[in-house]
Amino acid sequence: MSELKVAVITGAGSGIGRAVAIHLARVGYQVALAGRRIDALEETKKEGGDVAANLHPIVTDVSDENSVNALFAEVVRRWGRLDVLFNNAGRGGPPVPIEDLPVDIWKDIVNINLTGMFLCAQAAIRIMKSQTPQGGRIINNGSISAHAPRPYSIGYTATKHAVTGLTKSISLDTRAYRIACSQIDIGNAATPMTERMTKGVPQPDGSTRVEPRMDVNHVAQTITQMVGFPLETNVQFVTIMATTMPFVGRG
Repeated sequence: MSELKVAVITGAGSGIGRAVAIHLARVGYQVALAGRRIDALEETKKEGGDVAANLHPIVTDVSDENSVNALFAEVVRRWGRLDVLFNNAGRGGPPVPIEDLPVDIWKDIVNINLTGMFLCAQAAIRIMKSQTPQGGRIINNGSISAHAPRPYSIGYTATKHAVTGLTKSISLDTRAYRIACSQIDIGNAATPMTERMTKGVPQPDGSTRVEPRMDVNHVAQTITQMVGFPLETNVQFVTIMATTMPFVGRG
């Protein structure tokens, strides 16, 4: 019998989360699909095709502590361990000047992009420290906005910068427990969220331009490679992006 491998993926109902979930299922993981919409999670499971049996929808709101704790309690109940957390759930905000961003939207962005990642990491760490064999891997989705902002994106940019601090603190504080923490910064993966880029998005110079996108499966392949390393090896930070998108030299 093959060794049991268990992963939790947040934001698994679409885009990057969906692609990563299916790739990990194909290499033998039992994957808990976490997200707020059961219909989207069920669609991910359906798209898994011959590995659908390895995909397990669990409705979760990452910004709610009780919901997160229920997710990880269910993971322990079903499989008794956790090997990988892909902290992927996130949201953006309306492209408006800073002074026009409603505070309730700011708080929701922070609650999902930052507090949600913290809550999921906290719950995962408790499991990874206590299980035998000890340890596991946490991968946080940073975005290239962790390095350079787009115009009118203060909520998303600020939280993604904060994710880098989260990643570094987890890496430092859990290394004694064989927990490897990484950050993947992704630029312009072809998902429904970036569809608008094919029609043109605002640039720092005030123009609007079409931006190139890359196959989302290349992101999934990268994460699959990262989790394939033994815990003695960590990919601390990785950036993957469409080669010709405006990032280096942005602005």
